[in-house]
Amino acid sequence: MQARNADYSQLCIHTITNRPWRLEEALENYCSRGIGGISVWQNIVDKKGANETAKILKQYPIKVVSYVRGGFFAHPEKSEQQKAIAENKRLLEEAAIIGAPLIVLVCGAHPEQSLEVSRQQILKGIEVILPLAKSLNIKLGIEPLHPMYAHSRSAINTLKQANDLAEKIQDSHVGVVLDVYHIWWEPDLENEILRCGANDKLFAYHICDWKSPQSDFLNDRGLMGDGCINLKSINTWVKAAGFQGFHEVEIFSNKYWSMDQSKFLNKILECYEKLY
Repeated sequence: MQARNADYSQLCIHTITNRPWRLEEALENYCSRGIGGISVWQNIVDKKGANETAKILKQYPIKVVSYVRGGFFAHPEKSEQQKAIAENKRLLEEAAIIGAPLIVLVCGAHPEQSLEVSRQQILKGIEVILPLAKSLNIKLGIEPLHPMYAHSRSAINTLKQANDLAEKIQDSHVGVVLDVYHIWWEPDLENEILRCGANDKLFAYHICDWKSPQSDFLNDRGLMGDGCINLKSINTWVKAAGFQGFHEVEIFSNKYWSMDQSKFLNKILECYEKLY
């Protein structure tokens, strides 16, 4: 049964969470339940094109919170680095068309080079695309990923590293995306969240849960409350950091993708209401 008597105006759901739905289905269901935000994944725009996606989004009373995902700057081949730069510039143009104020950056890594080299390439990549981001007034959010992804997805693996990188670039358009799935385990998490907020660098906040055990470390995320993440404490720290943005549900789950998506959405709302 759908959760009742709850305010979902600060709830955002990523389109990947309800992956089986077409964009129109997701929008219809989110808006009918009073959900305030949507984060659009690149596969949606790849299917429809940015202009058509924007036209559909404008028909619904919902805020586009972010465009997911850019990044993947790290590669041992110079030509591949340049391709990544070009791809991120294209994504920035698409973000502007669909009205997304933020691009989430999964920064990249490569198993054939050191993490230090990958981090240098990430820094350079962000600096290269930053002028276009500023001209379009789109923020770049560095998302640290769990260390299990350090070999190929991201060499930025802790909130401290993300904070360090954002502070090194020193621009108001560059900040951090906090996803509890990736950073819940960090020993100094509270201080790093507060640090992020003090520097006005906390751009987005993604929620889900870490199940134990998991059947798949990529596609078996849990609903909030299903796992071992101390979401209530993290919520308290995020609030103390001054964050007033959307709480974004981002769940990759073969289990939940295979079920009726309306029932899955009701489960999301029930879990959200219990958490807040």
